[in-house]
Amino acid sequence: MPGELPVAAVIAMNAAGLPALQLGCAWLFTRLPERWFNRPYRPQASRPGRGFLSIHRWKDAIPDGASWFRGGFAKATLTAHDPAYIRRFIAETRRGEACHWTVLAVIPLFFLWNPWWGDLIIAIYALAANLPCILIQRYNRCRLQHVLGRYTRTPTAARS
Repeated sequence: MPGELPVAAVIAMNAAGLPALQLGCAWLFTRLPERWFNRPYRPQASRPGRGFLSIHRWKDAIPDGASWFRGGFAKATLTAHDPAYIRRFIAETRRGEACHWTVLAVIPLFFLWNPWWGDLIIAIYALAANLPCILIQRYNRCRLQHVLGRYTRTPTAARS
């Protein structure tokens, strides 16, 4: 089947399909209930480090797709410091990570019409576009859980 389509058609399908998949998943995940992404708080064993990938240096260069949609939760900056907001932010990092894993899971559909070299390009694109976002979501969640842990250890924050 991959050899049956002209290269121009394959390129056009990929050029339209890949952004549609990314944006479609982002839109869909902003519509899913928040409770699906809530988990009970578990204290972190240690303070989150900067890591070997230096995520703290490049994470702000990656756009936040959820903020492009009405109802999306902007994760570029921490706008409040109360425990309820931080719990919501943590849930939103789970939502974002799940969205990027979903895109990676759906990418093999593109292999149906691509030649082998197109499959390779699509796979490289999918990993390059989604793995950094997954790493950022995990990095931020770890940091936020540490902050939330500080709130839950203080007597006044426990009452909030």
